[in-house]
Amino acid sequence: MKLTRTYGVVGLVVAFWLPASALPAGNEPEWWHGHGHGGGGIAAVGKLGDPSKVSRTVVLTVSDGSPFAPSTITVKRGETVRFVVKNSGRVTHEMVLGTDSQLTELYHTRMQGGGKKLTTSNAITINAGNSAELIWEFTKFGTISFGCLLPGHYDTGEKGTIIVR
Repeated sequence: MKLTRTYGVVGLVVAFWLPASALPAGNEPEWWHGHGHGGGGIAAVGKLGDPSKVSRTVVLTVSDGSPFAPSTITVKRGETVRFVVKNSGRVTHEMVLGTDSQLTELYHTRMQGGGKKLTTSNAITINAGNSAELIWEFTKFGTISFGCLLPGHYDTGEKGTIIVR
């Protein structure tokens, strides 16, 4: 009987630990923490900006089940932008920057993991009726996506595009 209990407890520990161990702290895939070697991780879309180098402020609005407004933004490579995101909805939202494939993968990962709050430099959480800001430096040319990756939000169109020229 004691042997059965021990295996049962071990089985429970493995069942709960194994899925969680596939994700690093913060519920993000391992590639998300790339340090820029080969352009992976967050470095693929830029880096956290220096507030003293902000060249302009872009105000966005997010609401329940609606795209960000504006949904398309154009910036210059090397530009540091302050994003002020206003949540006019009744639930919490977030703004996460990444490539389209990164956001899609992270969204599906978070759907499976319960949608824990992101703790990365490229993400902000905005409580209902409040605003939050993110300062970002765009270091590479291309197209960057942004969206709310909370469960059920990204699928309803809470996303947008940044074109870096």
